[in-house]
Amino acid sequence: MPTDPLPLAAYIDHTLLAADASQASIRQLCAEAREHGFKSVCVNSANVPLAAECLRDAAPLVCAVVGFPLGAGLSAAKAYEAKLAIEAGAGEIDMVLNIGWLKDGLLDQVRDDIAQVLAACGAVPLKVILETGLLDDQQKTHACSLCRELNVAFVKTSTGFGHGGATLADVRLMRGVVGAQIGVKASGGVRDLATAQAMIEAGATRLGSSSGIAIVSGAKAAAGAY
Repeated sequence: MPTDPLPLAAYIDHTLLAADASQASIRQLCAEAREHGFKSVCVNSANVPLAAECLRDAAPLVCAVVGFPLGAGLSAAKAYEAKLAIEAGAGEIDMVLNIGWLKDGLLDQVRDDIAQVLAACGAVPLKVILETGLLDDQQKTHACSLCRELNVAFVKTSTGFGHGGATLADVRLMRGVVGAQIGVKASGGVRDLATAQAMIEAGATRLGSSSGIAIVSGAKAAAGAY
């Protein structure tokens, strides 16, 4: 179990996805990622060029969200957003799958939605956001099974903008379905050291949080943190 700040920091996608995120706040996010050794900064695609500039020659990656936060856009539009984000400097992509299709049992359409974005990503790792708070266990299992078949890089619990966030039960379920070869990212409500450690023990290999500094320092997260 990683308790030292440096190895724990390597699990964290330091996240700022607010609609009103300023350029100054993106620069600060990147500076914090450099300082603490976070795995990536996770930003909206419009902020990828600035983040990539700030992190040039630095270890943290730039992760861009796609089809965020609803997942209800055209699949081709999601794929194109992923392509442009990668061209702008994104080293990872987090997409939201089509939640309505999944809940309707339209699994072929969900598979194609993910596959189009995966193809656009090429060698860039793709994480697929399920929005677990809107799904039952069978739907979560179907989504994870599709992701395992397509061999995406990660399945991810939540956007942080929907109903609920990461739970230990969901992380365990997702890990059980995808097996050892695919990552599991716990996002939404991971705001302190104890929660982060519990998520890792449950099977998470990445943590999405705007409270990365609080996690690695053992401090209390700011009010309203992701």
